[in-house]
Amino acid sequence: MRIAVIDIGTNTINLLIADTRQDYSYNIILETAYPAKLGKGGINDKMLLPEAMDRGMTALKTHLETIQRHGVEKVACIATSAMRDAKNSREFIRRVREELDLNIKIVDGKKEAQLIYDGVKQVAPIGRKPVMILDIGGGSNEFIIANSEGVLWKHSLNLGVARLLDMFHPSDPITKDEIKNLERYFRKELEMLFETMQQYSVETLIGASGSFDTMAAMIAAEHHPHIDIMLSTTYFIPVEHFFDWNRKLLRSNYKERLSMKKMAIHRVDTIVLAGIFINFILRELKIKEIWQCSFALKEGTIFQIIHDQLR
Repeated sequence: MRIAVIDIGTNTINLLIADTRQDYSYNIILETAYPAKLGKGGINDKMLLPEAMDRGMTALKTHLETIQRHGVEKVACIATSAMRDAKNSREFIRRVREELDLNIKIVDGKKEAQLIYDGVKQVAPIGRKPVMILDIGGGSNEFIIANSEGVLWKHSLNLGVARLLDMFHPSDPITKDEIKNLERYFRKELEMLFETMQQYSVETLIGASGSFDTMAAMIAAEHHPHIDIMLSTTYFIPVEHFFDWNRKLLRSNYKERLSMKKMAIHRVDTIVLAGIFINFILRELKIKEIWQCSFALKEGTIFQIIHDQLR
């Protein structure tokens, strides 16, 4: 069966098309993204602005045209932070159903975290020792402590980079005082995580999709130019390479970031905040190694569909 998964995120609406097999495996046919910025301007007011809805409709129309060309038999459409928080999300859901004949399923934060784990575990180096999986989204960040046997703890927090950008409006380049303000905010919001981490010894961070994909592509372009990140599912990032990358971002302005190798255009305004957040997590949790994983929510959704776990 040919399946399509549409992932309606706060910044990007992603599409993945795959052929499933009888042995519960699948083959990815196509993967593409549309930077709709659904949460722009209204995310912290819990509203989808009219222009954001219009961008979302355009993105979905584009993906549905792709789906039709590829003869897809089943479509799953998942929405996350921006949609689940917006007071007027029902309006957008109704419009999509009436105009595009597409049903959107909003998943809560814990379900999103489980889908991310089910995606990551397919390709990432997860053994018996617990690891921290982190997905930095536009609206929320998902934290999953897990090992090869399953999820030990999971939580979703409204610390996504689009939300932070809308809330803090940092200078360009960002200032030291602004970084300190952000970190104070992180420390307050992450109290539950820090309490939980007292129960687990975690040295490995696995960054899933989004900002981590851009970070890995940029670091690989500098240190391993022979590696095509688009063709790999995981990439090991030495912490010193991360720190070097992050320092360059902190000194850069928007125009300078635009010219950086492998910078995703739709992340130019948020990647600095992602770097600050990752740096904070590495330091506070004493993380020793970083892996990037391109599999996340979309691949986890396909896994659950194949195994009849998606409800």
